[in-house]
Amino acid sequence: MAQTISKDKLAINSGLYELIVNNILPETGINEDHLWKSFQGILEEFIPRNKALLQTRDNIQSQIDAWHISHRNTEHNPTEYKQFLREINYIVENGEDFQICTENVDLEIKSIAGPQLVVPINNARFSLNATNARWGSLFNAIYGTDVIPNKGALAKGKKHNPKRGAKVVEIANDFLDSAIPLTEGKHSMVSAYSLIGSSNHKVLQVILDNGHIAEIKNTSAFIGYTEGDGSAYSLLFKNNGLHIEIQIDPCSLIGKTMLSGVKDIILESAITTIQDCEDSVTAVDAEDKVIVYQNWLGLMKGNLEQKIEKNGETFKRQLKPNREYIGINGEEISLSGRSLLLVRNVGHLMTIDAVKFNGENIPEGILDGMITALAFMHDYHGNSPYKNSKNNSMYIVKPKMHGPDEVRFTVDLFCRIEEALGLPKNTMKIGIMDEERRTTVNLKECIRQAKKRLIFINTGFLDRTGDEIHTSMEAGAFLPKSEIKNQPWIKAYENWNVDIGIKCGLPGKAQIGKGMWAMPDLMADMLKDKIQHPLAGANCAWVPSPTAATLHVMHYHQINVAHVQNELAHRVPANLDDILTIPLAPKSRIENHKKFSEEITECIDNNAQSILGYVVRWIDQGIGCSKVPDSHHVELMEDRATLRISSQIIANWLHHGLCTKEQIIDSFKRMAMFVDEQNKDDPLYTPMAPSYTGIAFQAALDLALKGCSQPNGYTEPLLHTYRVKKKQLQ
Repeated sequence: MAQTISKDKLAINSGLYELIVNNILPETGINEDHLWKSFQGILEEFIPRNKALLQTRDNIQSQIDAWHISHRNTEHNPTEYKQFLREINYIVENGEDFQICTENVDLEIKSIAGPQLVVPINNARFSLNATNARWGSLFNAIYGTDVIPNKGALAKGKKHNPKRGAKVVEIANDFLDSAIPLTEGKHSMVSAYSLIGSSNHKVLQVILDNGHIAEIKNTSAFIGYTEGDGSAYSLLFKNNGLHIEIQIDPCSLIGKTMLSGVKDIILESAITTIQDCEDSVTAVDAEDKVIVYQNWLGLMKGNLEQKIEKNGETFKRQLKPNREYIGINGEEISLSGRSLLLVRNVGHLMTIDAVKFNGENIPEGILDGMITALAFMHDYHGNSPYKNSKNNSMYIVKPKMHGPDEVRFTVDLFCRIEEALGLPKNTMKIGIMDEERRTTVNLKECIRQAKKRLIFINTGFLDRTGDEIHTSMEAGAFLPKSEIKNQPWIKAYENWNVDIGIKCGLPGKAQIGKGMWAMPDLMADMLKDKIQHPLAGANCAWVPSPTAATLHVMHYHQINVAHVQNELAHRVPANLDDILTIPLAPKSRIENHKKFSEEITECIDNNAQSILGYVVRWIDQGIGCSKVPDSHHVELMEDRATLRISSQIIANWLHHGLCTKEQIIDSFKRMAMFVDEQNKDDPLYTPMAPSYTGIAFQAALDLALKGCSQPNGYTEPLLHTYRVKKKQLQ
């Protein structure tokens, strides 16, 4: 039994208590007695509200279930259905138009369009890597990925391949021609980038291989430089609000092969990073939460570090300092060396034993809000050598909220936390994740509730589809997962998010985001496809790695998202009726039972393999986000959102008789052997076959078999239960 410290009605886990009292509270100006008294007051006020909101979710779901059951043998009537949703307050009335009025927002959020990383905060190495991914080498990103096929004469090999290197330079020069074109010729023709003029007024001349002298077409794009040793120096450019650094060193390995002496091109890459306490994290008890808060504290104090052993040597990974340049008029330019950090708190559903109130576990989301804000006080007071927010704002992404009342709950909670900590009102900004159906259809009113705090909305196909299935579980059998994505509702949902965001005044004030590229090893495909996100009006989009951020940022040099948003403001908005179109399998297809049954069997196998591949690491190793090879051995970046949709689709087919419990169990057993084979080289892996009695296997199977009964189709209740069991055995 974990030791606790008693403070009136609070029982605080001793490990968490020590972290707060010994590490977080000092230098915040907060008195310990005041902290616990204030927190107890917050819990007294908000625990009943939290429970009431969850009860409302259940009540609404019960009414929707009953409606679908009563209408199962009649043709679906969209008008009647929408009216019903209004009557039960699932859809609320839209008020008058408004514009958000969030103040003190950093440029990275309000005006710089670019990639966004999401990283599990309980892994210090990953957290540091992501935070330090503000700048990345374009040469390395291209050379080390499948942007250039790894075969034949262009294969990477064990040593530097000059032919592959030449191809890297070719691609990089094409990028420069697009982002910072010359008045004459191309960057591949450059023999020298030359700085002329006095120290108070530098001009860049570009000497071509034919002897001609060119300039950067947009002369204002060249903004600074650095002076290195000897002939080494760098040039700083700015395009669409993003920086490009051309590093020149004729004596370097790459530079000596280039007529221009260019050794690398460094791109400002991950503009913002979400340090995640939620979907990508396995935090099921007080012990886990201490690690989560400790790492966030380290980021806020600027002293987070991780010892890394490589090739027999040990070194420390730390936060990177700012990058210093000399402006063309001699002024100093200091650019952040780190991504601007947001933190994703947990949603309203789960409770945690880290603190008990009146003997009961408290809502984890309330604890996250209080402790992450308390740690933020170090950034607010300037206790770190590395300032995160120049405007003294804290950015909290809040997931899995259902409708305006739940957003209002979060806004009120933040207000009370600010009062407790002595922070100015609206210091704690909010990012609303549009990943639940009731939030989508009421997005305007959700934004209204947070109009003085809002800094972010986004779409997330996986969680949103999981909620789509669970909400309409009784409506009928759904299409296979791969086909749901091609139905009319998904395009309407994606467009609706942008349309509402623009109408509510987010451009120039907040982020409109799009979801993750899930295939971290398929960067060539990402370069081809993910340009659609800035073209859709998203000024940030999720990528799975620092390398992916460096590659994806090229899209934001090509596309001026502010201009796109201005154009989209005049299009015909997405239709609510399309969003409410349930992606069910046509009756004619279901009636052709033999063919559809074969498709279902294959889909169950694919989903079972995906569930097992993820859950076995979650339960056995405490890994909440990882590359999971699919049935075709393509590695996909998966977290709980992936799990939610996979488990819900199987649960739906089971519920409607398209498969049997025995069929699902058989599939999971066969796929367990497949997953065991995929992980045979992992020394920490525990095989599931042939006994199929392990905790991880049972957890994975329960997610499918018990999917209908899980609140809103969430996976956390079962995952947490089984992970706690596993930890008790370790």
